[in-house]
Amino acid sequence: MIWKGTGTMNTMFLFKRMGTVQALLAVLAFLFVAPPVLSQQDGNIAEQAALVTEFEVNGLKVLVKNRPSSSTVAAGLFIKGGARNVTEESAGIENLMLETAVEGSANFPREVLRKRLANTGTEIGSGINSDYSVLSLASTKEHFQESWRIFADIAMNPKFDPADLARVKERILTGLREAETDNDGFLEVLQERIVYKGHPYSVDVRGTLQTIPRFEVKDVRGFHGQVMQTSRLLLVVVGDVNAEEFRGWVARSLGNLPEGKYEPVKVPEISITKPALDVTRRQLPTNYVQGVFNAPGLGHADYYPMKIAIALLQARVFQEVRVERQLSYAPNAELNSNAANTGFIYVTTVDPNEAVSVMLGEMENLKTRAENPRLLSSISGHFLTLHYIDQETNGAQAREMAKYELIGGGWRNAFGFLEKVKAVTPAQVQTVARKYFKNLHFIVIGDPAIIDQEVFLGSSGTDAGN
Repeated sequence: MIWKGTGTMNTMFLFKRMGTVQALLAVLAFLFVAPPVLSQQDGNIAEQAALVTEFEVNGLKVLVKNRPSSSTVAAGLFIKGGARNVTEESAGIENLMLETAVEGSANFPREVLRKRLANTGTEIGSGINSDYSVLSLASTKEHFQESWRIFADIAMNPKFDPADLARVKERILTGLREAETDNDGFLEVLQERIVYKGHPYSVDVRGTLQTIPRFEVKDVRGFHGQVMQTSRLLLVVVGDVNAEEFRGWVARSLGNLPEGKYEPVKVPEISITKPALDVTRRQLPTNYVQGVFNAPGLGHADYYPMKIAIALLQARVFQEVRVERQLSYAPNAELNSNAANTGFIYVTTVDPNEAVSVMLGEMENLKTRAENPRLLSSISGHFLTLHYIDQETNGAQAREMAKYELIGGGWRNAFGFLEKVKAVTPAQVQTVARKYFKNLHFIVIGDPAIIDQEVFLGSSGTDAGN
């Protein structure tokens, strides 16, 4: 699968709880394993790009990456726009439309669909984030042609049965309620509402407790007709697939959709221009803290040195906050990968002032200390290892190509990630730390009485080098 079920294509919550420990262990292993691994992967960029066939059918851009002898095939039909496709009043309609569509189509109603999928080992799902959404397919090579017929019918002729719609609405509402009660989830909700206020990302693409109940069959059917235009879509397929034969399949199915006149609009940058602090009172045994800062987007040249800077920060806050001071089990630093991007530091702790002070101190250290080039080379090995593990499946490769095509300057950049990370210098790391590690907007859930504003606001402004 590329994405499945009600997920919003965001692994941030999972990473907060467990990823930092794994990341630190990987960092410690870099010095011993990185150089041999790096040398084994040199020269793969051109080879990987040569496996991709690119063509258009009636305005629909199609990317087919051939993986000879692969026993599975993954496909993703991506809808451009994300949060820009909806308003506060229509938040969640795209999510609802896709999740209801996969319940059944005109030629494959729910029960028939379930049997066909089970018999062919096929999975069809959907996902959405602030930049785009996807209808996804995972199939065996043996049954790909039949799976494609089902997939295309769901994309073009969803049934939108009232009973299916009601069931999906309740499932989405359950997830939204859980996000309000789960403290990690609520941090993300608050970030959208507060930090992204006035930006397209402030609209929750999953929907809200107010909008989802209002949508009816006519609403999702109308939205489906609006976005199912080839100029709004991108199709990516990865597997042992004959591109020319597949072109005919597309022409006889998705190629019959109207082309439309969609013109993508660039997402405005998120601008956090001064330190800020918002505290939401909850009686909890610990405090949840997230400090958000501006960051380069996936298509920006600063993205790659920023990845290295965040990896260093991640290891340091783990060492200083957890190992040295036992202030938190899972402190973290992370860089998102959106068109308009942010990074964040995160901690849950009974002593937020001390924990945040230490984390901000480590951010300052990255601005003033030049890193050892050998350490940066080792971190490149860390990214290489994680990248190749992550890209083992066809679905993951389809997702990566689509991400770069839609918001990262073109699909070919998906194969240049490791080369650009390896080229990062200590001076570049220091430059991006000075440029972006400032003006943090903190979101806190916990006890306002113990929060020292001087700690949160006094040390997160512009540094002497800016």
